Amino acid sequence: MLTRAELNRYNRQMILPELGPEGQEKLKVARVLVIGAGGLGCPVLQYLAAAGAGTIGIVDDDVVELSNLQRQILYNHNDIGQPKAKVASAKLALLNPHVNFTVYYERFTPANAIAICQEYDLIIDCSDNFSTRYLVNDTCVSLGITLIFGSILGFEGQVAVFNHQGGTNYRDLYPAPPAESMTCAAGGVIGILPGIIGLYMANEAVKLICNIGETLSGKLMTIDALNNNVSVFKITSEKQTPTIKSETKAIKEIDQATLAQWLLAHKDEVFLIDVREDYEHEENNLGGVNISLYELNNSLDAIPKNKKIVCYCQTGQRSKMAVQLLEGIYTGQVYSLTGGLV
Repeated sequence: MLTRAELNRYNRQMILPELGPEGQEKLKVARVLVIGAGGLGCPVLQYLAAAGAGTIGIVDDDVVELSNLQRQILYNHNDIGQPKAKVASAKLALLNPHVNFTVYYERFTPANAIAICQEYDLIIDCSDNFSTRYLVNDTCVSLGITLIFGSILGFEGQVAVFNHQGGTNYRDLYPAPPAESMTCAAGGVIGILPGIIGLYMANEAVKLICNIGETLSGKLMTIDALNNNVSVFKITSEKQTPTIKSETKAIKEIDQATLAQWLLAHKDEVFLIDVREDYEHEENNLGGVNISLYELNNSLDAIPKNKKIVCYCQTGQRSKMAVQLLEGIYTGQVYSLTGGLV
């Protein structure tokens, strides 16, 4: 039951017909684990605590540094050198004393992943490295827990909901981690972007907990804050139908044998686009130009209008997304390579 103080505190969201007292009750009993209390974790934690998520776990083994303060606005200069998870918990308790916080001032590793995650019914991945992302995903898959994913770099961010009711997971989109990964420390990030992406992640969490609205399950939202481009792509997995369907027609796909025939007989009529990241293209490729899926919208001038366009990636997932994007703005024939390089 909600107390009188809680009824007053959450009044503005409880009067929403989609949420109501029933939704607030669901929030109160929810158990949410946030992995990472950095750029993404700060807004996620602040807004979930303010919304009244009953129990929030915080996993982070890092301490506050001066370079964090440009984007991790839960912290201030006096917090430098202090553990992020402990500082966040203390400040969030002041924001909302009705929320219970559990602090895990430790690194999320294979040794503790199961023990930590099994105590929660929703996991939010706010980590900043590939090894943790894959560990979080695989743990959620093994435990059958829904995962909210977010990532940021430069001016671009991604949000998705994985493993919800048996839906797609992170490996359906990115089967394996790269040998080397670009991080915010190396590639930079605009300070406002974590707030934008983190708020979307918190919003997805509220919708999932309260069972309202349409979520990003089976979808990937990409946001380019520099050019104000927002795209939502559908994701499929091997256990689902292999062809993504748009509102009007199915995505056109060709197999390896057909592509080989086209290149042998009519090479000058085919334009290949590797929509993976540059480090993936450098490791191995089928030729053609390398335009990342997330740069495609800004690189249309580089695509000829009098050729068959064939997009490919590692597994066929991102190439299908590329076709979805191009078919909305490009009048030529656009295809995805079935199954990708694997």
